[in-house]
Amino acid sequence: MASTGKTKQTIRSVLLAPFWALQLFTGAKSFLDNPLIGSQRLNARGLHVTRVKLATSMAAWRRRRLASRVRPDWREAFDRDGFVAIQGVVPPAQFPGLREAILAYRAPAREMRQGDAITRRMAIDPAMLAAIPALRGLLERKDITALFHYVASFRTAPLHYIQTIVSDPAGQADPQENLHADTFHSSLKAWLFLNPVAADEGPFTYVPGSHRFTPERLAWEHSRSLPDPRMIDRLSARGSPRVSDQDLAAMKLGAPEALAVSGNTLVVADTVGFHARGLSVRAGERVEIWSYARRNPFLPWLGGDLFSLPGLAERRVNWIWAIRDRLEARIGQPWRSVGTRTAMDNGSKRNQP
Repeated sequence: MASTGKTKQTIRSVLLAPFWALQLFTGAKSFLDNPLIGSQRLNARGLHVTRVKLATSMAAWRRRRLASRVRPDWREAFDRDGFVAIQGVVPPAQFPGLREAILAYRAPAREMRQGDAITRRMAIDPAMLAAIPALRGLLERKDITALFHYVASFRTAPLHYIQTIVSDPAGQADPQENLHADTFHSSLKAWLFLNPVAADEGPFTYVPGSHRFTPERLAWEHSRSLPDPRMIDRLSARGSPRVSDQDLAAMKLGAPEALAVSGNTLVVADTVGFHARGLSVRAGERVEIWSYARRNPFLPWLGGDLFSLPGLAERRVNWIWAIRDRLEARIGQPWRSVGTRTAMDNGSKRNQP
C-alpha cells in the first residue's frame, strides 16, 4: 500500500511539474502549494530572490510610464512611504450625501470571520452604481484612477466593495493584526473611510518605506525562503510573510505608523510593504469603500486587461463569488452569503432576501 501511494505521488508530481514551472512566471506565491516555489535547494540558489528582483524591476518600469498622470504630491508621498493618505478626497459639500446613500443601500452581502473580526463586503456592482451615481463619479475620477494605476503599476480597474470590519476585542486574535506583506510583489489596496477611525479602533497601520526592496529587505526575503515551509506559520508559508520587530530592525526600518483618520480620508497603499490592521480596544464597526488590484507582476505591458473594460469591470466581484461557490469543494469559499444587508447592520443579524 505504501508503495502504491508513493507511485501515485510520483505520477502526480510528473503530471503537475509543467504547471508548477509555469507558475514561476506568475504571481503564484505559496511555498506550500508549489514545490518549486517552496524548494529549499532552489531558494538557497536564489530562486525566490530572483523572482522578487524581477517583479520589482518590472513594477518600477511600468510606474515610470504612468507617473506623469499622477498628482506630484501624491506620487512623492507614495514613492517615499509606500502609501498615500488624502484627507477630504470627496468635496466636503458632497461627502455627507454620498456617505448617507452608501450606508442606507441594501444589497446581497458576504462575510468572513478571522479571529475576533468579521469582514462584511457588498459588491459595488451595476445595481449599486445605478442607485448611487455619485459613487460612480468618484470611482471614475481621473486623478484617483491615475493614482490607483500608479500604485498597482498597471492600467487595471480595481475590484471595488463596500466593506465593514466588525471587531470584538474579547474574541480570538485576528491574524490581520500581525504586520505582514500580502505577497512578494506590488499590489494595490485602498480604503476610503466613511467614518472616523481612532488610533485604538483598528486603524490601517503601515511601516513607512517598507515597499522598497533595499539590500536589507532582499537579504530578509532570501532568509525567509530557506526554511521548510511546513515548519513555519501557515500564512507565511502561503506567501504572505509575517514580520517581527527584530526583522524590521534588521531591515533598517522604523516603527509601524497607525493612521488615525477622519471620515472622507482615502488611503492608497502598496501592500508589498508591511502593514496590518491596528488593535481595537473596543467593539465597533469600521466602514469603507475598499478597492483591490493585483496582476501578474512579470507582464511588461500596462493595460490589456479585458475585465477592466466598462460593462465587465463592475460585474467581476459577483462573478468571482459565483465561481467560488460552484467550486467550493475544490478551492474553498470563505465568503459566506448573509442575505441582503446594509453596511452597518448589526453583525448578529441575518436578514434574508
